[in-house]
Amino acid sequence: MLNADELERYARHIVLHEVGGPGQAAIKRARVLIIGAGGLGAPALMYLAAAGVGTLGIVDDDTVGLSNLQRQVIHATPDLGRPKVESAADAIARLNPHVAIEPHPVRLTADNALDLIARYDIVADGSDNFATRYLVSDACFFAEKPLVTAAVGIFDGTLTTIRAHERTADGVPNPTYRCLFPAPPPAGTVPACAEAGILGAFTGVVGALMALEVLREIVGFGEGLVGRLLMIDARALRFETLTYGWDPGNPLSGEHPAIHDLSGP
Repeated sequence: MLNADELERYARHIVLHEVGGPGQAAIKRARVLIIGAGGLGAPALMYLAAAGVGTLGIVDDDTVGLSNLQRQVIHATPDLGRPKVESAADAIARLNPHVAIEPHPVRLTADNALDLIARYDIVADGSDNFATRYLVSDACFFAEKPLVTAAVGIFDGTLTTIRAHERTADGVPNPTYRCLFPAPPPAGTVPACAEAGILGAFTGVVGALMALEVLREIVGFGEGLVGRLLMIDARALRFETLTYGWDPGNPLSGEHPAIHDLSGP
């Protein structure tokens, strides 16, 4: 049930036909785990908190640095040196006291991923490295949890939703992250943010879209991004969508899977 304060706070959601009272109640019940409180996770956390997601888990083992503040809008100058999960938790509490915050100041690993992910209804991955993205996507497959995953390059971004543990209406498995990206690029071929740079406002756009997709998954309206990759070109300000499907040869859920747990093939 929503109390009087929540009814006023979320009034603009509740008047939407696609959300309404039942949708807002579903948002309140939801437990969402955010991987990374950085460029993508920061705006996603703010918008999910503002939307009234009942419980937000935050996984990040980093501390706030001065160079983070150009884009990681959940942190502020007085937070320098603090653990990002603590800084993010304080910002969320100021924004919306109705949200329960579960900080996890750890690096996601094969040893803890399944336990962490199992506690939540949906996972949103805003991590900044390929190893974590593959780990999260594999863990969500084994834990049977939906995953919204986003990434940004210098002037390009992507967003998709993975429900690889489910099947389509005609019985075909939904695609995995490995169907879309069979293997990470060779080490050193994709420069890190610190080397290549990134526009702060661009991470805000992609992080907000990640929050929007999480909310659409919770409430269940619109055409989701399962089997669709949203591609964003910040130079031309162009949005395009690529359709992709299940690869029978993928090593996770293919016809002859080689990955049976998070230890890898």
